[in-house]
Amino acid sequence: MLLKNAYGGLSPKIWLLALVMLINRAGTMVVAFMTVYTTQKLHFSIENAGFVMMSFGFGAILGSYLGGKLTDVFGYFFVQFGSLFIGGLLFFVVAEIQTFELLCVATFVLSAFGEAYRPANSVSIAHLSTPDTFTRSISLVRLAINLGWAVGPVLGGIFATRDYKYLFWADGVTNILAAIIVLIFLHSKYVKKAKISKAEAKLNRAESPWRDSTFMIFMVFTTIYVMSFSPLFVVLPVYYKEICNMSEFQIGLLMGMNGLLVALVEMLIIYKLEGKYTKLQLITFGCFLLVVNYIIYLNFTAYAWMLIGITFATFSEIFAMPFMNTYSIERAKSHNQGQYSAVYAMSWPVAQIGSSLLGTQVIAGLGYTALLLLLGGLAVVAT
Repeated sequence: MLLKNAYGGLSPKIWLLALVMLINRAGTMVVAFMTVYTTQKLHFSIENAGFVMMSFGFGAILGSYLGGKLTDVFGYFFVQFGSLFIGGLLFFVVAEIQTFELLCVATFVLSAFGEAYRPANSVSIAHLSTPDTFTRSISLVRLAINLGWAVGPVLGGIFATRDYKYLFWADGVTNILAAIIVLIFLHSKYVKKAKISKAEAKLNRAESPWRDSTFMIFMVFTTIYVMSFSPLFVVLPVYYKEICNMSEFQIGLLMGMNGLLVALVEMLIIYKLEGKYTKLQLITFGCFLLVVNYIIYLNFTAYAWMLIGITFATFSEIFAMPFMNTYSIERAKSHNQGQYSAVYAMSWPVAQIGSSLLGTQVIAGLGYTALLLLLGGLAVVAT
């Protein structure tokens, strides 16, 4: 009965969006292993690996911004399809690049196209759900993301032990497959919504999330939280490799467990807690759990303890992120949901730039312990 209530009442289109995300995220391998790939395979310094990830972050900022703008003008079908299809093709190109400068440029372009998908996807969820099912709809799509994330890094770890190029090919193929599903099954619905969105956007251009002071303060703390959370999967894989002596397969399992746990329990937790506590209370508790993760990371390096630490980080994500996303959409009106979703989506690449640049420079200058202290401190501030 609990499962039926948690998953019941959601639109069939939401389930289809979740399927697209599952296929897309099952191929998520490149980002998870980029720092390992650039340092171990291409023999870049840790500082240069950080600049590659910083390029990814700048591209994501541009993509998130343009994705939100284009969604309000052309509709979310157009943006989602274009982002997935073109992004898929670009993975094949990036796989052939081995020089530092070109890889930075290519990573920027790849990320710009890929991240345009995020605000369009958030708006599509808002349009295809009701106020009563919105948070659960977000959680269902997140469940699909995390199921894919549970599979992707594990497969990525296997592929990486053979040839890192397989990571790029897997990401490219799954992106294109997801784009084809969007084109075939979601085309008519998105065209209809695009016409409405274009008409509404012209009526209210003056209203902007950048002028919403309450929302922008919320986004500052969201960005700080993401700066503390995202290095677990972007910068720290090098720590897992060099300090914790993990193999690529073990790194993949560690990150994959995060996705699997979210997929197994997030919907049930959301269903049981929604309405009983305020969104900000749940977000604050989630931030606190991330602090616990870094306390563990600072004191232990054994694989079992890393699994325990990532479990706390996972529950941090479960309590914080769905309600962060819901809050950002609820602040918007129908004509500017794309812009609000874009600002929320931009918090991730902004945080990624900051954490990648700071993280790799701190590692090079002060070591991993200093980095863990910094990330734990950011989690405290977010709390």
